[in-house]
Amino acid sequence: MSHTAVQHTQAPLPPVGEQKSLSHRGLPRWAPAGFALVGILLGTGIGAAAGLDSKVQWGLIAVIAFLAVSYVTTSVVENKRQAKDRLATSIVWVCFVLAVIPLFSLLWTTISRGVKALDPYFLTHSMAGIPSAEQGGGVYHALIGTLEQVGIATVISTPIGLLTAVYLVEYGKGALAKAVTFFVDVMTGIPSIVAGLFILSIVLMFKIEPSGLLGSLALTILMMPVVVRSTEEMLKLVPNELREAALALGVPKWRMILKVVLPTAIGGITTGVMLAIARIAGETAPIILLVFGSQLINTNPFEGAQSSLPFYIYEQYKAGEVASIDRAWAAALVLIAFVMILNLVARGIARWKAPKTGR
Repeated sequence: MSHTAVQHTQAPLPPVGEQKSLSHRGLPRWAPAGFALVGILLGTGIGAAAGLDSKVQWGLIAVIAFLAVSYVTTSVVENKRQAKDRLATSIVWVCFVLAVIPLFSLLWTTISRGVKALDPYFLTHSMAGIPSAEQGGGVYHALIGTLEQVGIATVISTPIGLLTAVYLVEYGKGALAKAVTFFVDVMTGIPSIVAGLFILSIVLMFKIEPSGLLGSLALTILMMPVVVRSTEEMLKLVPNELREAALALGVPKWRMILKVVLPTAIGGITTGVMLAIARIAGETAPIILLVFGSQLINTNPFEGAQSSLPFYIYEQYKAGEVASIDRAWAAALVLIAFVMILNLVARGIARWKAPKTGR
């Protein structure tokens, strides 16, 4: 092939402006951190110079400065296309930080104020005979009440929610399935005070004495739709090929559900139940209406008033004394630890029961 033919096959060079925009210049990896530092310095300097007292205003100025510096610098060094991409990424990071800051602030405040009264004595004693203004006392009676009330609600709502989800996924067709789905959706958004009032109306009708069981029934109403929804989604993730293979072997449908579908989805189902337990563990309104609270240790949830961690926090903070407020923060820390442990257990079970893929 001649030299002239080779020249004709070469692609024409882009214009000068496009050559500049396609340059290989790039910012270093630490550039976003540098932009953030510059934004913080600008926000602090502008806020101090303008005499702004609110740190929130300083933060907003820093965010705007961070986004502006990031976009302008990337446009100059790289190109506008990369600048738009970096701007979008920066906005995502800003939203993430803004969402995480309240969480860490909540944890820091609860831990820093809760450790003042949190000790082994606090976890192993009740408030029997302890005035609100005095130091001492503990959360043992409330912890027992929470464990029993949440446990009873779990025992009632888990099988009902599981069977309802199985019906909706495996058998549900027609008007009945649509009605069940509709009422499950409605129950998901019911405020906790409404569930407490529903059980309270029954209590007043039959003149039943307050007990931990009544609080558990209200918590069951709140927990059941969460279990149904989470279990339903997990059952839908089971491949239909597994169902068809079992049915092709002549296995009855009920046995296929019991031996194939449920074991495959057991990890996700357990995770959903644990998250539902964590959701109801902090409910206060039904307990105030139905359990009435008690400063004594009552291990019988079927008779007599009981306390719970949310009610204990409300009761101690309402007293308004320094010692009682410290106890309220310590109980809040215990409740957060309880919910966190449940979430960690759910993640561990989900990882343990996750389907193993062979290589």
